Amino acid sequence: MLSLFKPLSQSVRPSTVRFDLSVGLPVLVLFAVIPVFTPSNYFLGQLILFFLWGTVVTQWNLVFGVGGIFSLAQMALFAFGGFVTGIMGLYLGWSLWAALPIAGIGSVLFSLLIGLACLRLRGPYVALLTLAIAQVMYLLIITDTDCFYMEGVTCRNFTGGTRGLAKYGDFGFRDILGAKWAVGHYYMGLVMLALSTVMSISIIRGPLGLAFRALRDNPAYAVSRGLDRFKYQLIVFAMSAFFTGVAGGVYAGHFKVIGANVLYLSLLLFLLAMMIVGGIGRVWGPILGAAALMIADEGLKDYVEWRNIGLGLIIALFAMLWPQGIVGAVEAGWARLRQRLHPEKIAEPGPARAPRP
Repeated sequence: MLSLFKPLSQSVRPSTVRFDLSVGLPVLVLFAVIPVFTPSNYFLGQLILFFLWGTVVTQWNLVFGVGGIFSLAQMALFAFGGFVTGIMGLYLGWSLWAALPIAGIGSVLFSLLIGLACLRLRGPYVALLTLAIAQVMYLLIITDTDCFYMEGVTCRNFTGGTRGLAKYGDFGFRDILGAKWAVGHYYMGLVMLALSTVMSISIIRGPLGLAFRALRDNPAYAVSRGLDRFKYQLIVFAMSAFFTGVAGGVYAGHFKVIGANVLYLSLLLFLLAMMIVGGIGRVWGPILGAAALMIADEGLKDYVEWRNIGLGLIIALFAMLWPQGIVGAVEAGWARLRQRLHPEKIAEPGPARAPRP
């Protein structure tokens, strides 16, 4: 069991590390220089939203794709992190910078509570219970009508109710950068996505990812080899929660309001579709899926009556024609190309070996 925690360099092939670096570093550099050439706040705002959703689906992929847990509670963790950040800023007067790590840690604790309640279940039962938790959280927020404090002659609710929680401050970039405040939020979101992606790669490529996939693909055999299914699935559930909660806090600070709208079922399905389009369980699948669907959604924004239909058709096509997503389709195409270019490298089947006595 101790081998699961050996250094990543001892469990990952150098070619895999080189591939991840060759993909990740150029993309990171490209995003880092975009604000220099694109001062439009609208364009930067869309990229900030991409960083937020990319972080969420990257972490959700650890639970759903790698761990094989059919959890639909990821947006509940996102909302929890956002509300913790807003509540600490509004009621305790904390800086949102100080509230962010608390939001991440609080989301981890919240995920452990959810995990203890549902991870002994399997398959669709986990999905139903986690979806019910998210919907209960949504109902508790919108039905919060009790007066928590008076603002002049206006009664304010603890969670903001249907209006959402606001007036808790921001990250200070508006005071520092003035009209270019979006650039500060942009780099903040980029760093968050980069760190969450590095953590995701470390888990998927490392021994913990091997354990999670073993429990996903062949739980009976994995358990017979000494892996505790409940413990390791609880670990991956908690690991994915930290950056999800932090993303919720960044969302709250960027928009200066957090409400029950982040728990809408339509948004949950939109993010789930990002994993399907990109490739569930793949390292780079969620990020590619987030980029593809956000581009498609932006292209359809002028056709309101066709927007949902168009997105639905895209998802249906991928589910039927490319079930492994964009990354799976690229990998399959690359394998076919290599087979045509280098047919001599295909190993011939060797003679059957006699069984050991």
